[in-house]
Amino acid sequence: MSAPKALRVGVLGCADIAERRMLPSMLRQPLVEITAIASRTIDKARHFTDRFGGAPLAGYEKVLERSDVDAVYIPLPPEMHVEWTLRALAAGKHVLCEKPFATSLPDAEKAVAAAHESGLLLMESFMFLHHAQHARVRQLVADGLIGEVQLFTSEFGIPLRPGGVRASTLPEVAAYPVRAAQLFLGPDLRVAGAQVRPDSAYGPQPAGSALLTSPSGAAAHLAYGVEHSYLSGYGLWGSEGRLRLERAFSTPDDLTPILRVEKADGTTEIPLAPDHHFTNIAGAFASAILHREDFTPHSQAILTHAHLMDTITAMAASTTGH
Repeated sequence: MSAPKALRVGVLGCADIAERRMLPSMLRQPLVEITAIASRTIDKARHFTDRFGGAPLAGYEKVLERSDVDAVYIPLPPEMHVEWTLRALAAGKHVLCEKPFATSLPDAEKAVAAAHESGLLLMESFMFLHHAQHARVRQLVADGLIGEVQLFTSEFGIPLRPGGVRASTLPEVAAYPVRAAQLFLGPDLRVAGAQVRPDSAYGPQPAGSALLTSPSGAAAHLAYGVEHSYLSGYGLWGSEGRLRLERAFSTPDDLTPILRVEKADGTTEIPLAPDHHFTNIAGAFASAILHREDFTPHSQAILTHAHLMDTITAMAASTTGH
């Protein structure tokens, strides 16, 4: 039997990221068809289906009952991810879930085990990994552009209003630099240090940083938070030069990224191709299911990231006494 032409996707929740980026991008992805969107109220669901299509539903569980839904996209708050992932898997639905997938490693392990037992795909929506700019940077580094990498640095700061920080906000922001460090230094990272800033007018733990080390001896210094001015980028410092990429995580589809390279013989700027990372990740998710690819790398990535985040959180707590 030939694979179906498109994956039928239901959406659990009408979050801002779904409205602004993911659902418009899914509409541009020919491998995806939105068949249902659920919210806590029917009016909110209709507001979304009027724009993106599908059946409006009141109650997330209604999506799981539908025969025209092969997979679900979950943009709910992190503390709800595992509960609704387990419910979706039990209903026979594949899952694409916003990051961070789980608030603890044991929860991630429980969900990954359930996905494995049911033969379903569980994928964490790190959309930035699917932008071509990062593959290009990795290739340039592998080709020796800056020599042997000694240090990876990354910062992600999203300015929020005072009082707008939830307990789960910091892990949401930290997830980007931590995942980027794995992209460039590999999955076998060790946490050498971590800290969080004390609670402030912004809310609980509005900022933090971490120091990671790789088996090669290279280090990663990461900083993240919501009481800063906006910053979204990373840099690599090698034995023969350094490079820097801005707007690395929240890259507009029409932006031409500029890679700045500094070496002994001068500074150059390399334009990188624009790309549609939200559309790409929706396509990667659908293609893996439609073409029956190996789901194991996606599950392992969830566990590796959850382990790192758990260790960073524990070390920061021991350092600050929280």
